[in-house]
Amino acid sequence: MATGTMTQITDVIVPEIFTPYSQQITEEKSRIVQSGALARDAFLDDKLAGGGLTFNVPSFKDLANDAERVSDEGAHMSYVTAGADDPDPSKIQTSQEIAVRLSRNQSWSSTDLAGELIGVDPLAAIAGRVGAYWSRRLQAAFIATLTGVFADNDANDSGDYTNDVSGVGFVDGVTNFSSEAFLDALVTMGDSQESLGLVLVHSVVYNRMQKNNLIDFIPDSEGRVNIPTYLGRAVVVDDGLPADTGVYESWIFGAGAVRLGVGQATFPTETERHPGAGNGGGQSTLYNRVVWCLHPVGHAYSGTPANGGPTNAATANNLAAAGSWNRVYAERKQIKIARLVTRES
Repeated sequence: MATGTMTQITDVIVPEIFTPYSQQITEEKSRIVQSGALARDAFLDDKLAGGGLTFNVPSFKDLANDAERVSDEGAHMSYVTAGADDPDPSKIQTSQEIAVRLSRNQSWSSTDLAGELIGVDPLAAIAGRVGAYWSRRLQAAFIATLTGVFADNDANDSGDYTNDVSGVGFVDGVTNFSSEAFLDALVTMGDSQESLGLVLVHSVVYNRMQKNNLIDFIPDSEGRVNIPTYLGRAVVVDDGLPADTGVYESWIFGAGAVRLGVGQATFPTETERHPGAGNGGGQSTLYNRVVWCLHPVGHAYSGTPANGGPTNAATANNLAAAGSWNRVYAERKQIKIARLVTRES
């Protein structure tokens, strides 16, 4: 059926070219990915290339800090069978982390008539924004994952990731963001606090930091962009962070605190024509699919999700739920995340 001279979606989208391009844009646009808190992991990429909804991620624990032995020349070796008096060696143990696959998709459509009336093909505009869309959704999944991890920590590990100064009501200089409160959040990591190099804050908290003259700016490597820093740590502003009735969460990370795996759906990108849609005017649809794994280091996913993986929700078996996560690293210092909860108004 004729559609005039309007550009068609098949002219705009070549799946073999579009799919890797959109993924590249996704990772370029995500400030969280660029910051280093979310680090690409080839091991998880490989796992996603195979089957399975969840994956075991084994790791070695550190050697136990047992007291060492005092060496002895072995006075009895002249009459005891060799090896009989050998001391029992210590063992190295392992932790079993569990990661989960996220299989997600979205589609967009436009009628031919809409493009003809405005003189521009809407699908061409949509195609140019797919990477930015998935960037926002990747950050949303990241925030949901850490929300669940913090909820589990509050419920099962005495909340040792968090310094909460929010109180029951606003008190200026007490419940809001301050250097003292921030340093108390860092010290939850003890003498490993210097491994935390990134701060994620809501714009309301960032505004408070600026008012208190707490932000420094340093140029990037090319001298083109001034990067906000606080006490030598890079600051990323994202209003997707949890905020509720004046209470805001600020998250602090070390490099690679969360690992990112990227897989590929069987058909990552497809286009579809509906000639009869719009009472015969015609319609084009773009389908795009992503496969991700967001794994907070030192944790095991413990939910039972649907076959497509968990959603971002805080309901049972989904990313933001406390029951979906369990810390498997014994030492708090091994988990390179911390949280400061403040009340700003």
